[in-house]
Amino acid sequence: MQQIIDEHLWQKIISPDSFSGEVRFREDMKKHTSLKIGGPAEVLAFPQDVVSLKNMLTALKRKDIPFMTIGGGTNLLVRDGGIDGVVISLRDFRRIEPLREEDDLIPFFVETGVPLQKFVGFAKENGYSGIEGLVGIPGSVGGAIAGNAGSFGYEIKNVLVSVTAIYADGRLDKLNAGELGLEYRAAKIPAGSIILSANIRLRRDMKEDIAKRIDGFLREKRERQPLAEQSAGCVFKNPGVTYAGKLIDEAGCKGMRIGDVEVSTVHANFLINKGNASASDFIRLMDAVRARVMEVFGIELEPEIRIVGRDE
Repeated sequence: MQQIIDEHLWQKIISPDSFSGEVRFREDMKKHTSLKIGGPAEVLAFPQDVVSLKNMLTALKRKDIPFMTIGGGTNLLVRDGGIDGVVISLRDFRRIEPLREEDDLIPFFVETGVPLQKFVGFAKENGYSGIEGLVGIPGSVGGAIAGNAGSFGYEIKNVLVSVTAIYADGRLDKLNAGELGLEYRAAKIPAGSIILSANIRLRRDMKEDIAKRIDGFLREKRERQPLAEQSAGCVFKNPGVTYAGKLIDEAGCKGMRIGDVEVSTVHANFLINKGNASASDFIRLMDAVRARVMEVFGIELEPEIRIVGRDE
């Protein structure tokens, strides 16, 4: 039987002088996801720097303790039973630094805990173009890379040059964007690794032109998506032939509800937590929507959100 990690055992696993940052035990993950759904993480750790992260990873590897990472907690559904082992949040990894100028192209060092919208806002305020279409997408830069976030013809892969990853043994590695297999809403992040930072190349442009594009995209998103609701963003990937939201809508799923989870009446590819929703109800509604779309159109929808943890 797995031993429960509490504060006493944690200090035996990781000496206090080797780790800087906050650690919480039996922390409800609904506090850390945009859906506001999820059971407790056995341990939720917030390392403050790379050295602390490295020391923690090597200690966890020695004890064979599983871990996973989260960024902004978006595009994520945590099951009601919670998560065994250690959940690592990179919320304190938030540096954005220009490296040098190459004519009108400027490479940036961006840590993956940076909220994606903070980076979009930084680019808008300083006259850097290339990520305007990512406005309104929640989560962190790391999450955007892991899911190759995109909208309005923009994708993170179009500006990504390379990433730096850390492995469970503490080893650091630099990977070119081409090595990540970036494709529609997916990247092949090496198993057992955590993406720490990215080199992203933007180009100079007129601030007013950038602002006009960003404001227009955001206005369109607010009209078409339930941005103010508790959701994980789009639940299903577009199947290629059309949009998932269109299929769900035309299959008559808008407004379907199980418990406190409802198919949005604004955008059918959003499932909304209307109050005190459970992960089990969310998954049941996902399954019902997939079954309806398969019955009507013969198309199987593939989840875009990441589902982690265990059932109660």
